[in-house]
Amino acid sequence: MSCHAINGHVAAKALPDRKCTPGATYSVVTQATLGKTICKSGWTATVRPPESYTEPLKISQIAEYHYTDKSVSHYEEDHLIPLELGGSPRSIKNLWPEYDAGKIPNPKDAVENALKRAVCSHKVTLKAARTAIAVNWTTARARLHV
Repeated sequence: MSCHAINGHVAAKALPDRKCTPGATYSVVTQATLGKTICKSGWTATVRPPESYTEPLKISQIAEYHYTDKSVSHYEEDHLIPLELGGSPRSIKNLWPEYDAGKIPNPKDAVENALKRAVCSHKVTLKAARTAIAVNWTTARARLHV
């Protein structure tokens, strides 16, 4: 399959191809289990896949996405629906090589954290947050007013 990153109303191609990376969720994370999962301090560390899993995947997906910049260090193998919102830790439908060229912090991280806070404080439903970030992380906060 041929994948292509998409411009998400930003200068760089910041979004994954929805055919290749539609997003996937982790079944143990539901609206009813928030307190035991994503809203529990340190939870994401318990489900984050090791680099030994993500690094080979990143290399193969850089090729699938036909990126001209092949420098592996310029990409973060990122979860479209983040672990902070109960995204699937290992599904290839939820992982993609996000171009970041070493930006620290990654701008998407602030969006993920804001949505998690909104979900955990019950200002936004888990489903709404997951949908907004999967559709376009660059507009998710504005769409949900968080």
